[in-house]
Amino acid sequence: MTTWMNLNIQDSASPLMEQLIFFHDHSLMILIMITTLVSYLMLTLFFNKFINRYLLHEQSIEIIWTIFPALILLFIAFPSLQLLYLLDEINEPMITLKSIGHQWYWKYEYSDFNNIEFDSYMIPSNELMINNLRLLDVDNRVILPMNSQIRMLVTSMDVIHSWTIPSFGVKIDATPGRLNQISFMINRPGLFFGQCSEICGANHSFMPIVIESISMNNFIKWINNNN
Repeated sequence: MTTWMNLNIQDSASPLMEQLIFFHDHSLMILIMITTLVSYLMLTLFFNKFINRYLLHEQSIEIIWTIFPALILLFIAFPSLQLLYLLDEINEPMITLKSIGHQWYWKYEYSDFNNIEFDSYMIPSNELMINNLRLLDVDNRVILPMNSQIRMLVTSMDVIHSWTIPSFGVKIDATPGRLNQISFMINRPGLFFGQCSEICGANHSFMPIVIESISMNNFIKWINNNN
């Protein structure tokens, strides 16, 4: 839950999100160093009695402030490109889950298991139980096994939606007439919440996503109970 004391990135629940957090910290450290250096130089130039007439028109300093930022950009670009390729990598999936966006709910299909499918609606505020989260809990959660490679196929039946789970580092558009796919793995059990991240109409804020990550044995029992 977001509070003034909890505005940081959510804890990772997948290897991809771990790498995204590492890259965020790496980039932020570089930005802090640049900000500190530039602030120091500006302050020393503002508050001194001396004038250096070569400071703004000197070949050596022109070379320094051209090459130095280029090197810094390389330190940011190479990890960024590596991460982009990792995010697009589709490994051999153990389970395929299809998500279909509607105005305003999600429909899920487990095509590998005799076409198990269900709709997932947000629980209205007047029907919430004591342990439910307002505007986040749904009547039918998506059940997925942890430590398994999962392929998501995402599309939409009406307008553009976006299927997003911040803890997984996953955000993929649900576009009418197009089938998008993404791959991820959940590395711990628990409940993980997300929401539609593309403005899709009047009830855009009322189509949350809830993933329940469980062990493979419990997942098999759940599949058998729903067949």
